[in-house]
Amino acid sequence: MLVFVTVGSTQFDALVQAVTSEEVLDALHTKGYRKVVLQRGNSTLAEGDGTMTLGKRGMEVETWTFKPSIEIDIQRADLVISHAGSGTILDVLRQGKPMIVVPNPTLLDNHQQELASKLDDLGHLRATSVNNLAETIATFDPSTLVLFPQFDGSRFRRLIDEEMGYI
Repeated sequence: MLVFVTVGSTQFDALVQAVTSEEVLDALHTKGYRKVVLQRGNSTLAEGDGTMTLGKRGMEVETWTFKPSIEIDIQRADLVISHAGSGTILDVLRQGKPMIVVPNPTLLDNHQQELASKLDDLGHLRATSVNNLAETIATFDPSTLVLFPQFDGSRFRRLIDEEMGYI
């Protein structure tokens, strides 16, 4: 099974460090995951792209900085661990993938926390901190998640029509 981890376009060294830690790799392995694909963004912790074996249990970890799209990585994943960027969250939830989000507290008044907490409260994903990531993975049950509603463009069109007085 495969885990895709993305930190987005910023530097989120704390998440990169947590995901490659023995504690998190062990929690993933215990849950049956055997490969981690890590989009590390501007992290200074991991030098160079490529595949390596990490941890006592020999977890395969593939790292890279940026690609034009992460859609294929999301599709391949059995679990996505991500920063709490709204675009990434929507992409993952619309594909129906189980997701754990880790807000980056160093960004713009910790704005990611509010979105992550709300979607966690609604049951669409699990939100956690870098420090609690291993424990969250260990207790995470994707079958308890609530499916995210599919996009309905007609709702937006109706709202605009109402505002413009067409209906």
